[in-house]
Parts: sequence; C-alpha cells; structure tokens
Amino acid sequence: MITINNHAEFESHLGAELGTSDWHTITQQQIDQFATATLDHQWIHTDPERAATESPFKATIAHGYLTLSLLPYLWAQVANVQNFKMQINYGIENLRFAQAVTVDSRVRLVAKLNAIANLRGVTKATIGVTLEIEDQKKPAYTGDVVFLYHFNS
Repeated sequence: MITINNHAEFESHLGAELGTSDWHTITQQQIDQFATATLDHQWIHTDPERAATESPFKATIAHGYLTLSLLPYLWAQVANVQNFKMQINYGIENLRFAQAVTVDSRVRLVAKLNAIANLRGVTKATIGVTLEIEDQKKPAYTGDVVFLYHFNS
C-alpha cells in the first residue's frame, strides 16, 4: 500500500501504477442487499434459479453499480491518503463496463495516477481504475475516478 501525505507526494506518482487491492468476493447476499438498497430487483441479479436456466451467464450477476460502489473500499486498500481535512468524490469519466461479474467471483482494483492538478490548494487527482475479475481476460470495468483532496498542508 502506498502512503500519501500531501499534494507533492501524490504528484510524484504521476503516470505510475499506485497498486492493487486485495481480492473481494461478490456474494449473493451482497447482491441482494444492493438490490434492496437501490430498488433494482431485476431477476438476473436476484433469482439464482431463473438465472441458472435463462441467463447467458448461467448464474446471477452483480449490478454494475454494485461493483462501482466498491471503489472507496478497494481504493483504501491501494492508497493510504493521510493529512487531509476532506476528500470529495468529484466525478467518474470514461467508465465502461466490459464484462459481467457473476456471483461468487473475486474482483480487485488496479489503480494508476493518470492526472493531478493543484486547484488553489485543493488536489484534484484523476485515478485510472480497472476492476479485474479473477480468471477472466476482460475486466469488469475501466475508467477514471476523480477525487478532490483538501490536504492540511
């Protein structure tokens, strides 16, 4: 895990891979809880019996936005950003869902610092993200997430 304490330390990693998170298993319970939270109970996510016979994946799949919602959890395993007053999720750019994540698959985040700017004392970091699926050639998604960090110094 990389530790970042200020803008200059962050900027020193421009263009570099920052790291890879641990593997995380997507369970049916997690999918069902996400369906309840988002009111998205489409059968391809929540009905294992029907998915086994009618889905091209032969299993339920995680909501794309569920896999996206794992970003803060997985990012915290890649980078230990310290010495800040506030972090803001600023945006998502060029995100593409490339492959469905079937239930019980393991995923992990690979992160790279694609761009960084100092906006009058606020660090705007654009992190290239790839959510890999274990034993799959295609990732679940790729894109850029943008965070704003208000560092203390």
